[in-house]
Amino acid sequence: MEQAAKHLLEIRGLMKQYGNKNVLNGMKFYVDRGEVLGFLGPNGAGKSTTIRLITGIEAVDQGKILFEGREINENLKSLQQSLGIVPQEIALYNDLSAEQNVSFFCSLYGVRGKGLKERTKEALEFVGLWEHRKERPGKFSGGMKRRLNIACSIAHSPEILIMDEPTVGIDPQSRNHILSAIKELNRRGTTVIYVSHYMEEIDALCSRLVIADQGAVILDCDKETLKREYEKQGISSLEDIFLSITGSSLRDEE
Repeated sequence: MEQAAKHLLEIRGLMKQYGNKNVLNGMKFYVDRGEVLGFLGPNGAGKSTTIRLITGIEAVDQGKILFEGREINENLKSLQQSLGIVPQEIALYNDLSAEQNVSFFCSLYGVRGKGLKERTKEALEFVGLWEHRKERPGKFSGGMKRRLNIACSIAHSPEILIMDEPTVGIDPQSRNHILSAIKELNRRGTTVIYVSHYMEEIDALCSRLVIADQGAVILDCDKETLKREYEKQGISSLEDIFLSITGSSLRDEE
């Protein structure tokens, strides 16, 4: 009998070079099923490169990425079908309505017919945009565009959702809506990899933190355990903990 994988996703010793520059230098961490993992680090830490390798946009130079215990070069289609991406840059078609955007992105995962219509409606209702389904995103506020981006990313019911700075440049009301949506998605069983410069969001959402710097992981720890350890040193906020570990503030990276 085939043994179940210990972790849903494993990143093992990733190396990536662009020209003469090593961008990843043995990046290594794991993601467990059902958790919200905070993936942090200063600019140039290798976060975006790691995400591109996980999604298969770029090839790994050295190292392995395993999904459900199998290397993704043997299992890439399965991972891509199970993955949703909310990119830092808004990725929408302004000449299509909100409904058409969600339907299009969902169809890329093989969803068709009645199921496509149902999932499109469910995703738009989930982000609070069903009443705006016939409108084009060019008329939307920044927060509404972000929410539509999330709808496009979840309509195919991904098992893993990667969110790369999903609340940058939006109003507080939209931010709160997005954070509540992430909590609800996780409650329903979605595994989330969350990248953000807003430490209060990391604190509110994430159970475990992976901090990277210079292309490698420098800390992988349960959030509450980390906070207790630093409280002994008189450091109480995650922002100050990050500064102590990396020597830079996440605020400096915005």
